[in-house]
Amino acid sequence: MTTYPHLLAPLDLGFTTLKNRVLMGSMHTGLEETKDWNRVAEFYAARARGGVGLMVTGGMAPNNEGGVFPGAAGLFSDADISNHKIVTDRVHDAGGKIAMQILHAGRYAYSPDCVSSSAVKSPISPFPPKALDADGIEKQISDIVTAAARAREAGYDGVEVMGSEGYFLNQFLVTHVNKREDEWGGSYENRMRLPVEVVRRVREAVGPDFILIYRLSMIDLIPNGSTWAEVVQLAKAIEAGGATILNTGIGWHEARIPTIATSVPRRAFTWVTKKLMGEVSIPVITSNRINTPQVGEDVLADGCADMVSMARPFLADPDFVAKAAAGQATQIAPCIACNQACLDHTFSGKMSSCLVNPRACHETELVLTPASHPKSIAVVGAGPAGLSTALALAERGHKVSIFDKADQLGGQLNMAKQVPGKEEFWGLVDYYKAQVARAGIDLHLGVTADVAALADFDDVVIATGVTPRDPKIEGQDGPNVLSYIDVLRHKAPVGQRVAVIGAGGIGFDVAEYLVTDGSPTEDLQAWLEEWGVADPSDARGGVAPQGPKPDAPVREVTLLQRKAQKLGKNLGKTTGWIHRATLQMKSVKMVGGVNYERIDAQGLHVSYGEARENPELIAVDTIVLCAGQLPERSLADALIAAGRTPHVIGGADVAAELDAKRAIDQGTRLAATL
Repeated sequence: MTTYPHLLAPLDLGFTTLKNRVLMGSMHTGLEETKDWNRVAEFYAARARGGVGLMVTGGMAPNNEGGVFPGAAGLFSDADISNHKIVTDRVHDAGGKIAMQILHAGRYAYSPDCVSSSAVKSPISPFPPKALDADGIEKQISDIVTAAARAREAGYDGVEVMGSEGYFLNQFLVTHVNKREDEWGGSYENRMRLPVEVVRRVREAVGPDFILIYRLSMIDLIPNGSTWAEVVQLAKAIEAGGATILNTGIGWHEARIPTIATSVPRRAFTWVTKKLMGEVSIPVITSNRINTPQVGEDVLADGCADMVSMARPFLADPDFVAKAAAGQATQIAPCIACNQACLDHTFSGKMSSCLVNPRACHETELVLTPASHPKSIAVVGAGPAGLSTALALAERGHKVSIFDKADQLGGQLNMAKQVPGKEEFWGLVDYYKAQVARAGIDLHLGVTADVAALADFDDVVIATGVTPRDPKIEGQDGPNVLSYIDVLRHKAPVGQRVAVIGAGGIGFDVAEYLVTDGSPTEDLQAWLEEWGVADPSDARGGVAPQGPKPDAPVREVTLLQRKAQKLGKNLGKTTGWIHRATLQMKSVKMVGGVNYERIDAQGLHVSYGEARENPELIAVDTIVLCAGQLPERSLADALIAAGRTPHVIGGADVAAELDAKRAIDQGTRLAATL
């Protein structure tokens, strides 16, 4: 008897059966653009071997103007078909099924050739689109249909037509973009004509025995978005047009409401999909922030959908489904929804990967082969860098010992998990504990390793992390001054008025920690109210008329930095705006271009600019220092002085911010070479 009877149940589509109710949702990784088709094939084949019921590729452009950026991959020629067949053959050999997503970006295309329903520029692209005439619309339909036919020829089991997230078809649906007065605009019947015609003609082209998924925007989260009645009307028309499955899209890319970041509650939008259940007779998929087998099981058991879509969890662990089926859920590497190596990379034009699994999208390059001569290796530091190194070394057959002066493993993760909205880090620490135990690694916690203790090891890896930078402010040794470690790790008492010195990632985290009483990430209703999300049956697009309604801040916080630039400028590309908006909603005052003159019992004395003008007292009860970090290299230096050659990684190597992504990648790559 499986622990997940709903999740692992087959789904009969009539002409084919999916072996379980898990979809690997579409992700643009950048793999197809490398034109290394063996690499692309291995990425998808690894997930097929891992047991997922159906995969959807990253978005393939139907034509040049529809690509998300110039040179975006698609099926434009016979050569493209042959290349994609390498992928589909590999997936089928691995026992999997795969559909190709057809994505026309419309006005989201990063190109001066972008097109849309009307010449209304997107706020997230510098290029105004050209409004299509009737012939131009016919060309787009024809190109999408041709892409679907080519996908079938290339061996795909189906296609997904991307109709959500604010892309091309979505742009025709709403008056937010569609200002037309012809047969493609005006009434909703006219505005929904394009997606319905696309689905009808795709079905006609591919025949009855081919999976046709339509990605439907269930809640737009933008002004003048679709009403719920319109969503249902479109869903029924798409079903009548020949769709096999309806998949859920949540929010446009330009929406100012987070939808997939770690601060979004798990399964935060499955209630929206549940509203559609019973309105159509074809299977419905739900999505967004479903990242464990139990969450997926609960969603299905609650009747929210017929199937669940998980995308980034399959970057974190390609064997997600197989481990769930084997009763090994604690061994699943968790997606923490950080966006750092996936979406941040995608929107920066880099190859996607995963913070917790740097082998994602690098399956053919970062290979952990059995060591020809196993060694005895010490890893000093049980933070992300040390743990990733130790586990990869153990996987290769080395005998590994971990030392850490702390009494628990996890390093800086144990501070990160205290921050509201970063609760997923608890699961990451638990995963590391389970993996270390499974791998049989010797764990020495509460032990300060020295040169003598490491003398008998063949190799030593130093992952001792960072130490806080000394900002050298007069009066910083006063009783009203704390470090971020005092606040996050030791829970030191903090006054009602606080100045946070340093506005990097740690400064933002500390500020959020100090203004929040109870995390809205743990309370869905509170989170929806905080961000102004309403039931789309009550408010068009699901945007609450009254706007965001966050709880009042529990402290008065001023966040400061020396640089005269926008605070949070260097935060994550796809999540920085969320952190800034959160603090703004909590009335955190953000000040840049500051000189820290001195600290006394009254608070923090500052001045501004190079001329140190406009001296001011910021009257606060507590000052928290988040002024950066320096590498903790004392043990590494001692080993070098003793004639050893340690390997130095993570924060001990480079202390820029607290970059777990870089640390884990560096540690895994080192382990592959030892």
